[in-house]
Amino acid sequence: MSEIPGLDGVLGVEHVELTADKVVARFTIGDQHLQPFGIPHGGIYCSVHESTASVAGQIWLGTKGVVVGTNNSTDFLRQAKVGDTITTTATPIHRGRSQQLWHLDSHDQDGRLVAQGQVRLANLDRELPAEAVAQFTGVPVP
Repeated sequence: MSEIPGLDGVLGVEHVELTADKVVARFTIGDQHLQPFGIPHGGIYCSVHESTASVAGQIWLGTKGVVVGTNNSTDFLRQAKVGDTITTTATPIHRGRSQQLWHLDSHDQDGRLVAQGQVRLANLDRELPAEAVAQFTGVPVP
């Protein structure tokens, strides 16, 4: 578990870099990430991809609204194993008024591509919760 709230915390994700143009997250494969046959569950990559893209998209959108995932397409390219450290990088393909499209690459500690994908986000016209602003900007909740 990490200090990050929600599913990312449960998965042990840590943010390494947070900018409007790139977000990098990292986690280490543990027994909790395995499917019943002893290999990492593909849902880990889908979840981390969507979360990393959402964080990146929200940082870019700022306080103009809230982003939500509308599509997640993840390809699994190489099997990781327990103890492998996976680094996921989100970079923008398109950022517009109503939607965003992000590219995700997940590499192991040896630089091998383990999974890649795209996540589409919708930009909703809603107020961003103060707790979310505080988490990623360091500005305290009033």
